[in-house]
Amino acid sequence: MASLQVAAGGGVGSCFGPLDGGRRRARRAVLRPPRASAAVAEDQEKVRLGESSVAVSKLGIGAWSWGDTTYWNDSEWDDRRLKEAKAAFDASVDSGMTFFDTAEVYGTALMGAVNSESLLGDFIRERKQQGPVDVTVATKFAALPWRFGRGSVLSALKKSLERLGLPSVELYQLHWPGLWGNEGYLDGLADAYDQGLVKAVGVSNYNEKRLRDAHARLKKRGVPLAVNQVNYSLIYRTPEENGVKAACDDLGVTLIAYSPIAQGVLSGKYTPENPPTGPRGNTYTPEFLTKLQPLMNRIKEIGASYGKNPTQVSLNWLTCQGNVVPIPGAKSAGQAMDFAGALGWSLTAGEVEELRTLAREIKGIKMPIEES
Repeated sequence: MASLQVAAGGGVGSCFGPLDGGRRRARRAVLRPPRASAAVAEDQEKVRLGESSVAVSKLGIGAWSWGDTTYWNDSEWDDRRLKEAKAAFDASVDSGMTFFDTAEVYGTALMGAVNSESLLGDFIRERKQQGPVDVTVATKFAALPWRFGRGSVLSALKKSLERLGLPSVELYQLHWPGLWGNEGYLDGLADAYDQGLVKAVGVSNYNEKRLRDAHARLKKRGVPLAVNQVNYSLIYRTPEENGVKAACDDLGVTLIAYSPIAQGVLSGKYTPENPPTGPRGNTYTPEFLTKLQPLMNRIKEIGASYGKNPTQVSLNWLTCQGNVVPIPGAKSAGQAMDFAGALGWSLTAGEVEELRTLAREIKGIKMPIEES
């Protein structure tokens, strides 16, 4: 691995230089400067996950929708969607987004679903037939109520590796907090790390207390907690408000942001007259979308000044927070190429704060799993 160094300026991974004194003080009230552990790789194209040895592309791809029939894809998985997902994978790799996040529960065997891990493994093998490919894979352990202790983590991981067709993965995460506690699961993560089955470990949907407890327990084993993957977007800023973002920065834990464009809502595709269908329609209602319009209008205005669309502005806003790796879900090559347009430029500090101020007028989406 290339040597690693910290980016200069407005914090590791942030987009803008030092802020003026007044704005800096206001910003510190919400976000603390990330520790140097979330270093930017020497080639400036990758960022290191926490204090681990794993470096990933600045923007990753979430594979939740691949093979899914319960939330995405209009309850149907077919050859057309398969080809589109494969094209999304290839376009992502071609665009330099080589970090892919999946989970054992994505595409579970219901209603004709296909497991996302299996699909990702197939895509990687097919791509390798064309030549070498440098892909970073993350997957997740489901803390189901009937799974107990550290052994369940190792058992589930080995099955995930079989589906992926890989001897190890770069990142293994606990998908959500356990109903009966997390100590055994964390011990299982450390065991997997010690056995070389994973290069880094993380958690997901952990509140501040659970995050700090997990970090402390793993530290006793000499294992760095690399990431906490949570819902984070311009219109869902709970990690800033509940202490999770600040804790990640304090501890040197990278925040991986899922749903970074609010499941497509920040793309500008949906309006009060054209809300999303399926389960998303229950959350992003016409009433919600009506309240969202002033923010969307300003996002479009700012984007126009850079030649960028709302998706790219919204993703860039997240990367400007520092110590954040967004993982939007790509269902097609077009979406993947669109995401890539969020990189290589930056919003100003003033634009970042202006959008945050406007977004405060929008009531956030509740995620009880992070608040329990």
